[in-house]
Amino acid sequence: MQKTVVIDIVGLSANLIGEYTPFLKEYLRGRYLTPIKPVLPAVTTTAQSCYVTGRWPTENGIVGNGWYDREDAEVKFWKQSNKLVQGEKIWEAARKLDPSFTCSKMFWWYNMYSTADYSVTPRPQYHADGVKAPDCYAQPASLRDELQSELGQFPLFNFWGPTANIKSSKWIADASIWVDKKYDPTLTLIYLPHLDYCLQKFGDDFSKIHQELGEVDGLVADLVRHYEARNTRIILLSEYGINPVSRPIHINRILREEGTIAVRNERWYELLDAGASPAFATADHQVAHVYINDPTVKEKVKKRLQQTPGIALVLDEEGKQIYHIDHERAGDLVVVAEPDSWFTYYYWLDDAKAPDYAKLVDIHRKPGYDPVEMFMDPKNPLIKLRAGYKLGRKLMGFRYLMDVIPLDATLIKGSHGSPLVPREYYPVCITSDPLPQAELEATEVYDIIWNHLQ
Repeated sequence: MQKTVVIDIVGLSANLIGEYTPFLKEYLRGRYLTPIKPVLPAVTTTAQSCYVTGRWPTENGIVGNGWYDREDAEVKFWKQSNKLVQGEKIWEAARKLDPSFTCSKMFWWYNMYSTADYSVTPRPQYHADGVKAPDCYAQPASLRDELQSELGQFPLFNFWGPTANIKSSKWIADASIWVDKKYDPTLTLIYLPHLDYCLQKFGDDFSKIHQELGEVDGLVADLVRHYEARNTRIILLSEYGINPVSRPIHINRILREEGTIAVRNERWYELLDAGASPAFATADHQVAHVYINDPTVKEKVKKRLQQTPGIALVLDEEGKQIYHIDHERAGDLVVVAEPDSWFTYYYWLDDAKAPDYAKLVDIHRKPGYDPVEMFMDPKNPLIKLRAGYKLGRKLMGFRYLMDVIPLDATLIKGSHGSPLVPREYYPVCITSDPLPQAELEATEVYDIIWNHLQ
């Protein structure tokens, strides 16, 4: 099979390629850019799972970055086991035809216990004293130590949160090249998250994101030059584009007003009790899954959401089938925001009763995605001093809470997840040869990768 690399430039859409991305602008001369129609939901785990299985969420089971586990009665976001992705993956199919085929999966999601030959993914150490230490997980296990010995510790705190920056994407790019030089895999999948940060914070305001565009453009240039020198077929793509937003929708607060949210009072704050709630939502960018524990409230909830400004679609069973998301993991209702709107996970009505994790970077305990984790509270002029104090406690071995995240959802200026966005914000696929389609479905990316391999 032909050596192939797929470079996932997160958040890239056609409107971003130009003055501030000189390499990509030049690279497109003589190459072909094809828009990808956003899958529902257009989020990392769902899009990537469609790309590597060629199947919709109905079949591969990845209905979002997280969902409600009905048996455990727990919301689970950002799990990592590849066993969650149902269906044969492209590297498994290729290996059947060519036993010498190998695959390197560099930070694409669901990367733990994968059947890929070489894989690396973020995986912090959680110590008994409460400390979260930067680290990554790799297969084979020795690869983790080799990479961190060569490149330094994986910069976890530059991968997400207020200090997210180019360092994490640079480490991933360097690690990908290192793995390629040592193992020469047939297929390499590379994830570059850098644009995700600035685009969600500022939207497509070039006065604020031009530096980040240039930084990721330089990384892509380095990767392309490396793989071109090794006679590799190259696909550049993205999972979604990020469109401007100005209206956060607090969907769980709406449901709380309808009396369908149950909370537990602990210390000074309230915790969402998902299992006891007649109906609640897991928010995931511009999509929310509404889970109904009490069927008698379903029609009331559906009607209220249909009447809510900023909500474009409320999908029941028939609607979920149309959008290829009728899987047991999906909500009883799947709600899609208007292009200018997005969903928060907030369920409390008084910020004084917000849970302790609300002001932390805590992607696993929050019952939904929280992009506000990219900010330190701008209303607190001493917030950096507070963060420094907390870091000092960490370095001295004391327990600490890095509670510096604001509760102001209006800070977010870009989002994704909806398939209803203008075409200029569609994800893209860039290839050396023209594609027969004027527009790709997410599941057709599998065929593009397969054709490059052959």
